[in-house]
Amino acid sequence: MKIVIINGQEHKGSTYHLAKIVEEKIEGEKSVTEFFLPRDLPYFCKGCYSCIEDETKCYCYEQKKVILDAVEEADVLIFTTPTYCMHVSAQMKAFLDLSFDRWMVHRPRKEMFQKRALILSTSAGSGTKSAMKAIKDSLFNLGVPEVIMYGKAVHAMNWNGVKDKQKAKIEKDLTRIAKNLSRSSKPHVGIKTKGWFLMMRMLQKGGMGSSPVEKEYWEEKGWLGKGRPWKEVA
Repeated sequence: MKIVIINGQEHKGSTYHLAKIVEEKIEGEKSVTEFFLPRDLPYFCKGCYSCIEDETKCYCYEQKKVILDAVEEADVLIFTTPTYCMHVSAQMKAFLDLSFDRWMVHRPRKEMFQKRALILSTSAGSGTKSAMKAIKDSLFNLGVPEVIMYGKAVHAMNWNGVKDKQKAKIEKDLTRIAKNLSRSSKPHVGIKTKGWFLMMRMLQKGGMGSSPVEKEYWEEKGWLGKGRPWKEVA
């Protein structure tokens, strides 16, 4: 099993430690690739739309391609973000913005429809739900069919400050989640994902996409006909 962890911070705080617990608890043979933001992608989307015509024209294409290629090859994705001012970290949001051209409304990748993902967030108080929502929304639009969210108010500024009783509860919860992620069965693509894909298909078929390049992409994939990405072998 290939696991990719994308950390929305460089320091190894409480959220990072949650990911390490899950990584350890996932069963079977596994390989793990880990990225830290912004260290591994210190860029923001400029809104130039160059990627809509040609993804290689993005000014940071080579750097983001390293992460996106790893994401496509993974079986399980783990995203971590501390809660920054009640929301996702800026560096994680920047990464999500830089991957928008792969959303279903543009040029989705068939590989994304065959993955499981976990979003982790911690906070000293409240805000984990809103922090995780930005990542969940992006994963849905990328086509990921199974997404688990786990947020926890740890009431501490770092992992060392978290009470032992709470750590035990967190480990119990994450052991259960890791078992879910360890399944060898193919992820289930639900009606919401299928419905949204079909709506985007209608948009592209009607020539209402962002660029003729996108329609050509959909035609090439066979998705304007009977082909569907979740039925293809990644």
